[in-house]
Amino acid sequence: MRRVRVGLAQVNPTVGAIEANARLVVDWMGRARAAGCDIVAFPELTLTGYPPEDLLFKPAFIEANLRALADVAKQSRGLTAVLGFVDKRDDIFNAAAVLHDGALAGTYHKQYLPNYGVFDENRYFQSGTESPVFTLGETTIAANICEDIWYPTGPTTLQALAGAELVVTINASPYHVGKAQFREKMLATRATDDIVCLAFVNTVGGQDELIFDGNSLIFNEKGEPIARGRAFEEDLVVADIDLDQVFRARLHDSRRRKEKLRSQPAARRISLPALPQTDKPKLPVHEVEALDTIEEVYRALVLGTRDYVTKNGFKRVVIGLSGGIDSSIVAAVAVDALGPANVTGVTMPSPYSSAGTRADAARLAKNLGIDLLRVPITRVLKAYKGALAGAFKGLKEDVTEENIQARIRGNYLMALSNKFGWLVLNTGNKSEIAVGYTTLYGDMAGGFAVIKDCPKMLVYKLSEHANARAGRELIPKAVFARPPSAELRPDQTDQDTLPPYAMLDAILECYVESDQGVADIVARGFDAPTVKRVIAMVDRNEYKRRQGAIGIKITPRAFGKDWRLPIVNKFRE
Repeated sequence: MRRVRVGLAQVNPTVGAIEANARLVVDWMGRARAAGCDIVAFPELTLTGYPPEDLLFKPAFIEANLRALADVAKQSRGLTAVLGFVDKRDDIFNAAAVLHDGALAGTYHKQYLPNYGVFDENRYFQSGTESPVFTLGETTIAANICEDIWYPTGPTTLQALAGAELVVTINASPYHVGKAQFREKMLATRATDDIVCLAFVNTVGGQDELIFDGNSLIFNEKGEPIARGRAFEEDLVVADIDLDQVFRARLHDSRRRKEKLRSQPAARRISLPALPQTDKPKLPVHEVEALDTIEEVYRALVLGTRDYVTKNGFKRVVIGLSGGIDSSIVAAVAVDALGPANVTGVTMPSPYSSAGTRADAARLAKNLGIDLLRVPITRVLKAYKGALAGAFKGLKEDVTEENIQARIRGNYLMALSNKFGWLVLNTGNKSEIAVGYTTLYGDMAGGFAVIKDCPKMLVYKLSEHANARAGRELIPKAVFARPPSAELRPDQTDQDTLPPYAMLDAILECYVESDQGVADIVARGFDAPTVKRVIAMVDRNEYKRRQGAIGIKITPRAFGKDWRLPIVNKFRE
């Protein structure tokens, strides 16, 4: 029986921390050895972190990554390792190094460079053209990279036809809701179609607005998952693969014989000496918790917040607590990400702040165990109005005075940030950001927008979930019952200006995430004037969104890299 033990090191590298990333790889290679792995794979561009973006224009960055690869290769004794790095020839390539027993044995260059959504790899890399396979004694393996696996009859098919019984695909596949399930179905299909064992290793962690969810997988030749990694945390996924089963399955498929010849030109065979076999420890039980959608999103927000804060060198965050649902869920996420000792809430009451919201902000802080500062804005608001009285003489108060309040609060938060080195977490949600129901240099102030890609109705679900997973009331019940309000004028509610949030979110999903036009959305049962008003609000507020903080992507299309609406834009339906 030909068995090979495969390990997938689902690690969390940091962009630009090349030396630290190399140490991370060496550490996890040690763990793989201890687990008896013959082969261990690391994610796409592990040495540089993903995505390195314009760091790739810096020759020193590329050279540092190559030096790190050489150092790591020397420490691969007793293993075959597949590792993501940037290769340099006459151009640069998104590459997978095949390390074998202390040396670089070969290299694969990514062939399909994604250039859609959040991806921009054509800006940096040249495409590869070869699909090599590696023979280790009686075992034939291959490696490819992320987007390559998404193409039917792509490199995976060529490598399988050239004899690869195990294909290792290294990935930096960003998270959004539903992505993991879709990805698993695709991978199972690829393994079945190519009659190949498939090992899919995905990175984990947050990088700016992107979240990488892990969820690494190993499939047998029937497309059945035989091992899986945990979601949103580092993990070593290990499985024993029976390669004789692959051979037997292929004997029964005559289609392969007719297709094999076409793989020969692109599938160069590289022979490597087989490594001595040693007794392998018994594989431990590796249980992976199944997550429902809301828990999945919640963990994505926690991971994204933790990594953004800590990888940027911050230790503490500050949040403006209004007593509303948005700031409440941001505070709950921050506490789970960083611990209550590293979160400070600030309540900034105005003449229009209700007793209920003031009390709920205090109750939330107590429930979460965080410090709470009270910094009223009333005196400063009066000073602002007095200073502007001459310029505004004879004019009625309007949204200008409302926005002054928001900007005072933004100033307070940024002052605390400057004084104490705290990162300000923005509390705006996707619904409000979409339609411009935000104040530039006011409630938009902050360094990181935790729920930027969470529609308002999802915010309510996440808040209910936060209470449920804690097993107690973190966010006060009154926060859920109170109509949403910015409290910038007497008796104000959000619905004075916006459609009901359930309706608004549904229209936004159609327009922002699916590119549906007015006629398409109206055909779904929404009235035309409301649809046109919402779309007009989205279009004319692009200038605001461009000036806002980045935030965590959790939907298929988030504002930011996914969304490239011109600011100067006269098109209207």
